[in-house]
Amino acid sequence: ALLPTLAPALRTGAPARPVRASRVLRASRAAAARMDITETIDMVGGTVRTQREVTEQMMRPRPNITWDHLHKQLEVNFEVPVNDEVSHEDVLNAYKMMVLSRQFENACNQAYMQGLIRGFMHLDHGQETIPALVGDSIKLGDIKVSYYREHTHAIASGVPADKVMAELFAKVDGTCKGAGGSMHIYDKDTHFQGGWALVAEQLPYAAGCARSILLDRETGVAPENDDRIAVVFVGEGGAQNGRMAETLNAAAKENLPLLFIVIDNGRAINTFTPDVAQNSEVFTQGSHYGIPGIKVDGGNLLDTLRAGRTVVDYVRKKGPAVLQIHTYRLQGHSPADPEHERGRKEEKKWARAEADPIKLFEASGMLSEEEMDAVKAEVKAEMNRILDFAKKSPPPPRELAKQLEFPDAPDTDYNNRPPSVPNAKEITDRLVSPDQLAGYSARVEALTAKAKEGSISIGDAINLAILEEMMRDPMTTIHAEDLQAGSSYDIPALTQQTFGKLRAADEIIDEGHFMGKALGEGLNGYRPIVELMNANFGIYGMAELSSAGNTYATTGGQFLMPMTIIGAGGTAPNQALGAEHSQ
Repeated sequence: ALLPTLAPALRTGAPARPVRASRVLRASRAAAARMDITETIDMVGGTVRTQREVTEQMMRPRPNITWDHLHKQLEVNFEVPVNDEVSHEDVLNAYKMMVLSRQFENACNQAYMQGLIRGFMHLDHGQETIPALVGDSIKLGDIKVSYYREHTHAIASGVPADKVMAELFAKVDGTCKGAGGSMHIYDKDTHFQGGWALVAEQLPYAAGCARSILLDRETGVAPENDDRIAVVFVGEGGAQNGRMAETLNAAAKENLPLLFIVIDNGRAINTFTPDVAQNSEVFTQGSHYGIPGIKVDGGNLLDTLRAGRTVVDYVRKKGPAVLQIHTYRLQGHSPADPEHERGRKEEKKWARAEADPIKLFEASGMLSEEEMDAVKAEVKAEMNRILDFAKKSPPPPRELAKQLEFPDAPDTDYNNRPPSVPNAKEITDRLVSPDQLAGYSARVEALTAKAKEGSISIGDAINLAILEEMMRDPMTTIHAEDLQAGSSYDIPALTQQTFGKLRAADEIIDEGHFMGKALGEGLNGYRPIVELMNANFGIYGMAELSSAGNTYATTGGQFLMPMTIIGAGGTAPNQALGAEHSQ
């Protein structure tokens, strides 16, 4: 309804600075007075037609979400100040990010067709307000965890676009030396931690990343005035996975500084999401756990920025939140996708004409024609440089495969490895109380005596090693089911009583979930231990186990993964543990 009102500004190129909610609302009301508010503008023909005429054959019409409605929701559900203004400079930067994202993905698509990019690749056309939001509100120090459609998320997070392109080209100057590829963009300097290929696997990793921020604050290694958050991207289809519920629970239970950005493009790969999901309103999932959520129209850049800023501010100050962004994926699942999914071709034809966020913004009059032309020219020159860099970069040397096999030399003596931080003893002395130390010392003394007389059990021997290592190195953590009670074989006994609930976490009964959280901690300088009550329960965590094992190689050696996984296998004398407890 706003677009016809702003048409004169579009024709004259008159800029709108700064953009205020009051102005937008006045324009909306004026438009509504002249036309039925259910009408829409045809971005191809420039004519006004009823929404029904446009969308009666469509499966996903644009949502009717006004800023008035969003503002009230933010005030009531988030209880932080809502900033109505976005400066002209910020709008210009957001538009540039959108154009760069679109042109980058266009170049990727062309390079893929030319055979310069191989393997799986997933493009982001139509969802450009999301990288615009990331560039606007997410800080360099925040930890970003994405999924396989992550090119633009990485660029918006500050990862150099030329290095991202070189990674897609499998070149040595790529973010991961060419070892990651399209679905695995990582950059240690900008804290961009994936690119994860399996649907929803990134969710518990992000919880572990958020925990690492809390651990940094507890141990005293966090930066001064630390307000970092972790951000995880997930599709509305992926959010139907059980990992979402588990991670929401974890975020609420420990009040993690974790933002869930739900990219709602209506398609779970090729399936129309409502065909398989009873409720696609993912932002409401957090209500069961006391986590607020809100849904915005990703076709409206200004509202996405304003709502995004408020939600991010909430996460920095108060705790986890869900931001669902309604978008349209204008391409298939991947360039190789035959796009036979139900109703998709007709929907995309309509969406490209009337729901393209870049076209919608360009018709808003917020920037002049001259400003937009200058941005396009700048991005075009930048894309030429990006592609030239990627093409000229050499392929990885043959030796890299061996170098990325394992980070340590075969003769490494782990018994003499120093603690992870130089002030380890000072941290431990500050965090472990005299009473906790007394209980620890008594158990260690008893177990050491058993070891000397040759009567110590395997479980007690491992428990002794864990206790000593957690005392020696405060960057060591542990996750287990029934942890505070010692689990089945006392392997994690007394860890929580000595080191607290953050370093020694009692977990829900899902090994994949807490193995994933451990992985997120491992990415951020911690040395997690995962205790499996029985080794074969690790079947629940095969995806996480595989990704943990691949991390060092996939990231081109940027990220270590010092995770120890312990699990008892076999049967005990005089016990019949059953088929699922005995492998």
